[in-house]
Amino acid sequence: LVAEGLLTAREGRGFFCRSLVPEQVVELYELRQAIETETVKRAVERASDGELQELKAYLGQIAPSYDSSASAREIVRLDEDFHLRIAALSQNDELVRSLENINERVRYVRWISMRSKIDLTHAAHEEMVDSMLARDEFAAVNKMRAHIAKSTDEAKQTVRTAFSQIYVPGE
Repeated sequence: LVAEGLLTAREGRGFFCRSLVPEQVVELYELRQAIETETVKRAVERASDGELQELKAYLGQIAPSYDSSASAREIVRLDEDFHLRIAALSQNDELVRSLENINERVRYVRWISMRSKIDLTHAAHEEMVDSMLARDEFAAVNKMRAHIAKSTDEAKQTVRTAFSQIYVPGE
């Protein structure tokens, strides 16, 4: 758990939950962007047409879940599942494993920030899959990059807000 960044070890004191450090959250989102742009690139190259059609069908199946009554936790679960499906289509187990680790480490921040972008998330996913189906690697990578960059900006704001609420009592 220490090696995966989920706990910290302090010599002679034991193991502790990691703290929410804004710089680390930003670094994790930057890593997520690098990994996810590579997964979508590899998926466009390696996935069969049938596998991409299955991804499109999956989006259709989960579309009703993307509404304002859905919990942030459920939307994040669906979002992670979608992104992991793309990673699996990359046919690179290390990319999948790395993305799973990042998801574990930023999930709490994502629960908070997801509330404001439920509709936008599903629409971005549909555009990404359409680009993948067209075998337009450039468009798919750029759509993924923009999608994760938007999430990064929202995560930064979420962490700033959380810190201001923790360290500025009474406001």
